[in-house]
Order: sequence, then structure tokens, then C-alpha cells
Amino acid sequence: GQATTAAWAKDYPSWTDVQNARNNVTAKKAEIQRLQALLAALQSDVETTQAVAEQKGADAQVAQQKYDEAALKANELQKQADAAQVKATKSKQQAGQLAAKLARSGGNDLSATLFFSGSKANDLLSQLGLASMVKDQSAGLYEKAIQDQNTAQSLTDQANVAKDALKLLADAAQKALEEAAAAAEKAAAAFAEQQDNKARLDAQLATLVDNVDHTEAEYAAGIKALWGASAGLGAGQISATGWARPAGGHITSSYGYRLDPYTHAYALHSGTDLGASCGSPIFAAHTGTVTYAGPYGGYGNYIRIANDDGSGYGTGYGHIVNGGILVSVGQQVGVGQNIAKVGSTGWSTGCHLHFEVYVGG
Repeated sequence: GQATTAAWAKDYPSWTDVQNARNNVTAKKAEIQRLQALLAALQSDVETTQAVAEQKGADAQVAQQKYDEAALKANELQKQADAAQVKATKSKQQAGQLAAKLARSGGNDLSATLFFSGSKANDLLSQLGLASMVKDQSAGLYEKAIQDQNTAQSLTDQANVAKDALKLLADAAQKALEEAAAAAEKAAAAFAEQQDNKARLDAQLATLVDNVDHTEAEYAAGIKALWGASAGLGAGQISATGWARPAGGHITSSYGYRLDPYTHAYALHSGTDLGASCGSPIFAAHTGTVTYAGPYGGYGNYIRIANDDGSGYGTGYGHIVNGGILVSVGQQVGVGQNIAKVGSTGWSTGCHLHFEVYVGG
């Protein structure tokens, strides 16, 4: 991959080389082969690095999805454990209060009471029947308190196990993201190498094949006409808290479990969808540093930015149009800066921005 590009890069022909080769049949043939090989090597590097980047991006997206689902589960288990502990504490209090009441009334001499009570004996025996029921109730409350406490402990244990597993998943997701970022960076470098050299090499090849005297000045003028001056875009609406709306459009899908419109599977949707139009600008929601920019599985083309305010938050932007990523890994971006263009890449049924806020960047 990259070694081939580097080797060819050291041996790009000059315009003088091309002009000199036109006057010699043997040299001309060799120069044509050289130029064709250079162009083929550039294309091969682009395709190879892009394929690796797409696979690494898909792996990173799967790892992040596993983490998101596990984090939600761990949080729910902790809520259940807390609620169960409150219930267990209340059950123990009820059982204790009833046991104390029975203990206070249990010190009377029952035989003497029956002997001296006379006509009241029947009433007392009736009360004893009720007392027996109360004792049964006390035993039931005690058993319920034990059961509630066991439930609370079980849920707490499950929550702790889930939290331990969450750390491993977080590490795996981070590692996958770093590998994907490195692969995307290589793919971007290969593409940049091709963009920097392909037009010139094509023009040089045409000079030899068509035997038309294309000049370097002509090539430069053509490139200028092709790219022109890029127009800047205005920033998103920035709030007083330093956050910006990342794109236009209404919210079309919120965070949470849903029936995925693309896969038709019930799964966690770990972000918010904004129904922005195709090709419209995507803005950085917060000032920070780009930590990923490239293909990301079902997210399509994707950017992740770590906030630089020490909050530990980060933001993600998915389904960017092909060729619509306008930033690179390591780049500092400002809140409201145009970082990409809206598309429908990945698991998407139409143009929109999938926007996420992460804890831990």
C-alpha cells in the first residue's frame, strides 16, 4: 500500500522529462509505461486503504454499539437495584415494627387471665384467634423482607458485574476507534496523493499518447478552473453555553430503542436524527479536536470531535455524503465551524444528520 506510493512519489516525471521523451520513440514508450504505472499505483493505494478504512470503521461502530447497549443495561440494573433496596428497607421496617408490638403484648399470664376473666373468656379466646393471625402476618412480613433484601442484593451484584464488563467494552471501543482513525488517515493520505498528482500525470500522459504539446501552464489553468475558489459557509446558531445546532431540519428520531428503518431490527438508536437536506452544511456543535474522520460501519462517513473544555464530552456526526468530510484527524475546530455536508451514506434511508453526544469523547 503506502510503501508503493512512497516509492513512486520519489520518481514522478517532470514536464521536461515528458517533453524530451516525445522526440525519442523508445523513451516515449518507456515514459508512457512509467506514467501508466504511476497512475495505476495511485489508484490501487486509494482502493486498498479505503477498503481497510471501511472495515476498521465498521469494526469500531460495532464496538461502540456494544458499549452503548451495555451502558444502558448497566444503568437500568443500577436503577432497579436502588429501587429494590428501598423496598427491602421498608419491608424490614414493617416486619420489625410488628414484631416489637407482639413482643410487648406477649408478657401477660394467659392461664390467669382465662381463670379470672369469667364471662370475658370467650372474648379473650376470640382475641387469641386474631393474635394468631397477626403472628402469621408477622412471619409473612419477615419472609417478604428477606426476599426483598435478596432481590436487592442480586440486582446490585448484576449491576456491579455489568459495570466491570462495561470497562472492557469501553477499552475495546476506544482501541477499535484508534485503529479506524489510523486507517482513515492512511486512506485520506492516499487520496490526497492521488489528487495532488493524477491530473498532472494524466496531462503528461496525454502529451505523449496524443502527441499534443500540453504545457505545465495549461495544466495549472485547468486545475484552477476545476476547483475554483471555495466559498465559506456561515456558522450554526451558537447558544450562550457554547454549543451550536449541528444542522438544520426537525428532529426525525430521538435517542432510545426503536425499530431500525434500515435493518428492520429492534435496536438502540444512540443519537438524534435531524432531517437536514442533502448537501447542506454540518457544523461542529462544540469547540474541540477531531479524533476520527472516515467510514464508520452503519454510520457511513462519520466524524467524531472531543470537546476541549475538560468536560469529557464529545460529539459524533454520521451519514456524511461521500467527499463531504471537510476536516481531518487532529484538527482543531471551532463551535459552529462547517465540518461536513449532509448525506445518506451507511445505514440510511434518506439524507439526514445522525448526531451524538458522548461521555468520554
